[in-house]
Amino acid sequence: MNNRPVILIIEDDPEIQELLSHSMSKESWKLIQVKTGEEGLNILKTKKVNCILLDIMLPGIDGLRVLKKIKEQEQSTCTNIPIIMTTAKGEDTDIVAGLELGADDYVVKPYSPKVLIARIRAGLRRQEESGNNVNVTIWQQGSLKIDAARHAAFNGDQQLDLFATEFALLKHFLSNPEIVFSRNQLIEAIRGPDYPVTDRSVDVQILGLRKKLGKAGDMIETIRGVGYRFRVINN
Repeated sequence: MNNRPVILIIEDDPEIQELLSHSMSKESWKLIQVKTGEEGLNILKTKKVNCILLDIMLPGIDGLRVLKKIKEQEQSTCTNIPIIMTTAKGEDTDIVAGLELGADDYVVKPYSPKVLIARIRAGLRRQEESGNNVNVTIWQQGSLKIDAARHAAFNGDQQLDLFATEFALLKHFLSNPEIVFSRNQLIEAIRGPDYPVTDRSVDVQILGLRKKLGKAGDMIETIRGVGYRFRVINN
């Protein structure tokens, strides 16, 4: 199977490496496991990977520096790769820094292998969708739907009356489910870089959007100390 997704795992703890190998053995993935950031960067120079699991605490070059170098590389092998950080519990500053540098998601140690596998699957799905559906104008998650071409938003059969910023936020969330975004990332996504908006104003916009979504507003999850995630609820 030459088309198996390749998962690059940059993790120096041998017990965690063994755990990941065992828990992912039933997945149709090819695993490449390395112990240092330098090894991981060398892999990316020669191999195409589909997702990167990156530990923050690494010997030598730490995970944040590795992440920055990956984002700075202009090689085709580093284009549009979902990057999931793993970090120690309570290291909110590392999480925020990683998200600001361009990481797509994070998991906190000790993590559930099932949760991690679900995050990887979501990242692979987003990568595939972004490559195959460049002209998508409709996004839907649960009862919520955005029709960008018509500039219309719906909750079930009911059309929502959203302000422009609320519409942009909902569109961003629906098109990027399960990804954790810092407030600055949300501002940049809907307003562009260097737009003068405070974190508090983002919280106010999120609060207003949640109210208009009713029960579906619970899908916008607050990640304490980090930002927000649109959580897909499977009924």
